Amino acid sequence: MARERTHTCGELRPRQVGETVTLAGWVNSYRDHGGVIFIDLRDREGITQIVFHPEHAEAHALADRLRNEDVAEVSGKVLERGIDDNGRSLVNPRLATGEIEVDADHLALLNKTETPPFTPDDAGKVSEEVRLKYRYIDLRRPYMQDILRTRHRVTKIMRDYFDDQGFYEIETPFLCKSTPEGARDFLVPSRLQEGAFYALPQSPQLFKQILMVSGIEKYVQIVRCFRDEDPRADRQAEFTQLDVEMSFIDREQLMVVIEGLIRRIWKEVLDIDVPPLETMAYEEAIRRYGSDRPDLRFGMELCDIGDIAGQTDFGVFRGALDSGGIVKCICVPGGAAMTRKDTDGLADWAKQFGAKGLAVTKIAAGGTLDTGIAKFLGDVAGALVDRVGGSEGDLLCFAADSSVVVHRVLGELRLKLARERDMIPENQWRWLWVVDFPALAWNEDEKRWDSLHHPFTAPKDEDLDRLESDTANVLSKAYDLVLNGSELGGGSIRIHQQDVQSRIFSLLGISPEEARVKFGFLLDALQYGAPPHGGIALGLDRIVMHLCGTSNIRDVIAFPKTQNGADLMTEAPSQVSDDQLKELHLRLALT
Repeated sequence: MARERTHTCGELRPRQVGETVTLAGWVNSYRDHGGVIFIDLRDREGITQIVFHPEHAEAHALADRLRNEDVAEVSGKVLERGIDDNGRSLVNPRLATGEIEVDADHLALLNKTETPPFTPDDAGKVSEEVRLKYRYIDLRRPYMQDILRTRHRVTKIMRDYFDDQGFYEIETPFLCKSTPEGARDFLVPSRLQEGAFYALPQSPQLFKQILMVSGIEKYVQIVRCFRDEDPRADRQAEFTQLDVEMSFIDREQLMVVIEGLIRRIWKEVLDIDVPPLETMAYEEAIRRYGSDRPDLRFGMELCDIGDIAGQTDFGVFRGALDSGGIVKCICVPGGAAMTRKDTDGLADWAKQFGAKGLAVTKIAAGGTLDTGIAKFLGDVAGALVDRVGGSEGDLLCFAADSSVVVHRVLGELRLKLARERDMIPENQWRWLWVVDFPALAWNEDEKRWDSLHHPFTAPKDEDLDRLESDTANVLSKAYDLVLNGSELGGGSIRIHQQDVQSRIFSLLGISPEEARVKFGFLLDALQYGAPPHGGIALGLDRIVMHLCGTSNIRDVIAFPKTQNGADLMTEAPSQVSDDQLKELHLRLALT
């Protein structure tokens, strides 16, 4: 029978010297030093060195059979490490328990492992696919244990904070009506209603608005959401968000609540004081950084040189300007060291973002321009260098096209070069609220307006009178929270008046009949005393990624999916039986 565990493997210190203790965990390593056997025993709290001497014959003999990842229980007396025969300290400074060891007189083998495909210490030597297939071994790593511990702390901080603020945590359904929210729905066939389907929620958007109409006033939920889109390093088809909604508030009041949460998380987890958050209009973010989630930790801002470019005979510049486009430039400090092969590679790279190429030149001695398109810029070289704030040894990269293409290309190029040239300082946190988004964006392919956020986002009050007459310039009450170039979340003040909601639907090309089919229950609710309300959703996974310093979202989710949406451990998704399909009134028609 197993003994009662008295301590964890990360708990013992010199103050316990002389005590008899019982530990349990996994064998992290095994060493035989001439008859004296040492093992490192590991649990989620840490590692303790255990020593087996021959005088405890039964325990010593069993210890000789231990190997990595066996599950064992040991009892013995806590000893100081002391010094060896040569006067050298035996303390292990790499372990929190490194000042002590346990002299074991009892050992129980709780479970003998098969030879594992890898050990936690060797996880870095195997592929991510292998680690995901044997996730239960991968999760034994202290690194992964620390991430899950941080995730737990963050969710507890969130719940405690919102409880202090008077919020109710309320669950919303997973089996919902399919509504368009920007990504494909995961569909669930109904067994009881032939031919009908539920959808897994992309977010609880409609439900949390209904809760505001219901008089809840302050709602919060840490909720699973589902989007049938291709996973990437910072996105999963199945993810978790902090969902918040409040009644009788404006944008600034909501920001105060969320900033309070961020300050508490960063202080309690990292002991970092978050300063008042900056606010930047969407237009400024795009103009200066080419992105609505700008990374403010480094410079290299986009510079408009349209007036200077217009004085040249360079056909690419002239063609863009004559067709109503723009010309912008970024100055890359020290970029002149890049080779012709490097800069040609940038031109090819830029094409994936819609550019036809990428013009470049280098600033030489005396502020003259050399290589690339320098021959077209001789007359304006001085004005150009002054405009961009360049100096000898810098590289100038130009984009000339429509506003959308120029900002996308240079915004992405700015990030790429900053990463490759180590321009991003470590251990710096640059927070930002991005506000005043356009309410709607023109979809050139389908010749219609699209919501930039979602169709329930309220336009700014001062823009309502020109909603139909000057649609492109109508701003919304939307806001995004950005950290170091990563969007942590976004939200908006919602439309709470049915007539305004109907006008937005009309602009989006959604007929009253279609709106009734898709959003009927929300439209009904808006008729019966809907209060002004707004909210936000923050990505829990992304918050934990930042706190733990990883760029891979799969690191912060216990059981994630691969890039093609597969769970390698459970082998999901999988085939189902014909009987199951028959119960659901389905028949496969594979092509």
